[in-house]
Amino acid sequence: MHAVAHPDARPDLHRPGVGAVLVSTWRVGTPERQRAAVEAIRKAWESRAWPDLGLLSYSVLAGTDGETLLHYSQWTEEQAYEDFVRTHRDDRNAEIDAAVPGIERVELRRYGSIHRSTVRGATGTGELPGVVVIVEADFDPSGADRREEWVDRVFEALAEDAATRPESGGISGQFHLSFDGGRVLNYAEWESERAHAGWLADDARASEAWARVHHHPALVGVRVRTYAPALSLSAGA
Repeated sequence: MHAVAHPDARPDLHRPGVGAVLVSTWRVGTPERQRAAVEAIRKAWESRAWPDLGLLSYSVLAGTDGETLLHYSQWTEEQAYEDFVRTHRDDRNAEIDAAVPGIERVELRRYGSIHRSTVRGATGTGELPGVVVIVEADFDPSGADRREEWVDRVFEALAEDAATRPESGGISGQFHLSFDGGRVLNYAEWESERAHAGWLADDARASEAWARVHHHPALVGVRVRTYAPALSLSAGA
């Protein structure tokens, strides 16, 4: 089997069999180096056999900051990733680094499959996102068991938003809980960066429901970054 690139550069977020999701960030520095790194990743993967059936998909998103790349990969289990690291990762990274020297690999976090998700419309719209907004919410170690409560509060606030502003531009949101207990990640698809900025600026975001989200006692920090889909690979015949 070999790697096949999806035309829409978008992973199947709800594909069956996902037991672990790995999310990492690379800092490459400029838009030109972003594009070069994505192309180097494509070449390194398409020129080799797909590493293992334990890897279900591998996607790369380009930060709208012009500096970063985000990697989102779906695995059957965490051990499948460990096997990949031991046998297949180094030669791919060496080829990518030769093409784009000086990549800074900032962080890697490990998550379970989707904990909760929301999709516009009862069965989803099928429309493609203009941007993906990655929300990382960090929690005090003693509050790891309260992350589910925080996600529930987000859904309560979103339900209020949907009642007052149904056409906000949000397409879907997928919430993951990290294995280490310290983070919730929301992989949120939006029509456009402008639509997301408009939603953030809306007065409804100052509601009591959102205040309960922002001031959850176990929450210690939130980062929001915006990305454009760039590449998504999976195994082909």
